[in-house]
Amino acid sequence: MTFTVKEICQEIWNLEEKYELNHKMIQDCYPWQLIRMYLYYEITRKTNVFESAQQSSLSLFDKIKSFIPFAKNSVLSNPLSGNGNLDVLIFDHPRKVIFQDEYQDIYSYFLKDVLNEMGKSFETIESPYLNDHFRNSKNIKENHVKFNDRILLGSFIHKTRNRGKIPFTEEERELISAVKNELESIFKIEIDLFSIIEDHILNFQYEYEKYIELLQKRNPKLVFLVVAYENKALVAACKKMNIEIIELQHGTISPYHLGYSYPENTMRFNGEIKEIEYFPDKILSFGDYWKNASHYPIDSDNVISMGFPYFEENSRTYMKIAEDRISQESENKQILFISQGVIGKYLSELAYELASKVNTNYQIIYKLHPGEYGTWRENYEYLNKAIEEFDNFKVIDESQPPLYELFAKSHYQVGAFSTAIYEGLAFNCKTFIIDVPGVEYLDDLIEKDIVKKVKDSEELINYIIKDETNEIQFKEYDKDYFFKNFDKTIFEKI
Repeated sequence: MTFTVKEICQEIWNLEEKYELNHKMIQDCYPWQLIRMYLYYEITRKTNVFESAQQSSLSLFDKIKSFIPFAKNSVLSNPLSGNGNLDVLIFDHPRKVIFQDEYQDIYSYFLKDVLNEMGKSFETIESPYLNDHFRNSKNIKENHVKFNDRILLGSFIHKTRNRGKIPFTEEERELISAVKNELESIFKIEIDLFSIIEDHILNFQYEYEKYIELLQKRNPKLVFLVVAYENKALVAACKKMNIEIIELQHGTISPYHLGYSYPENTMRFNGEIKEIEYFPDKILSFGDYWKNASHYPIDSDNVISMGFPYFEENSRTYMKIAEDRISQESENKQILFISQGVIGKYLSELAYELASKVNTNYQIIYKLHPGEYGTWRENYEYLNKAIEEFDNFKVIDESQPPLYELFAKSHYQVGAFSTAIYEGLAFNCKTFIIDVPGVEYLDDLIEKDIVKKVKDSEELINYIIKDETNEIQFKEYDKDYFFKNFDKTIFEKI
């Protein structure tokens, strides 16, 4: 049995409505809100809706080796140490890229400059990425950065020591068992729901207490974070302390993204709509398009279009290249594939098939996701075959040339549901979306005919041929609709 992303979400929503799961309290927290996104990933993996991400896993040696810097950072860069009030705390995205000659989080880097201009005091709390911190050490102090290793390490130890010791009541056990049985019956898989809930409760209990302690020490007026659905203990602590917490958009949002989507029936408790406790107060979005992109559990006025400074600054250099590409209409055209680990095997095979059938005047570029850089030669046999057999096929497995340069030089882009698809649209790339699980994320663009959905390489080739002869049209759209220029006045009002 196979499922679509839409069907999986609908089954989860049905269970949420039936058992009022989002508002059932266990051990003084709302565990369903904690596990919701994790459970979605677990179901998609076990039902083979998505492949596992193709990024390198950490070996036991790597994990042991990483314990030393974890312990060191817990002492030397502990956010709980020291005193003094701050206006703002920032919890950024752990994955960094080199931008302006230093490692930075592309979603929140602009905050430090704007807050400095406004005379606001702030501190960034950074979590590790793949058990490491990718940041220039000399800039840590001047950029007001502390590492979150102390809280995360303490949470891991707390969970390890207390696993199996949560005293579920008989009523709680009956509820968890009923939901577990229904999930297993619907999806024909095994789900260790007790362990999933227990692990998330233990993490939450420890982290919530520590974030309360941090907020009491720093007394911020405002907290910014990236990826709120992975930081629910922080959200809960801010709500408890009556401190406004605001999420910075970091990727695609859709009606089927369970980090954001709470249809009205999933929010009911005893017949009334009730607040989702572990959701941020506001979301600062890339552009107006995202205001109605999902069933947010907050008023639409609190989804505020503020812009995406990283895209704005980086794309400016390459927009002229894109304009020249469009005006020249060269016969030699570039087709850019945007890979993602969960659909990479399928997409790489499709790229190979396309290369074997199209004219050699088409240059095919396969851009890997950073998580695939180190493993693609072992995992993607069709990419290995393609670079051996075709002179017009190239695999990009590093950050150069920049992605925006690739967009600027490409007439077509092919992908699934990566945020990069929207960035490519801003460069006027004619866009084809592969009909794979997750394509539902782009239903709105497909229905509006802004992008074309294709099921295989034959249909993709036919669309390209028809485009060359003007037999198909892509609907015009406002590029600023997805990524508007950064509006500093909006930020200042906040």
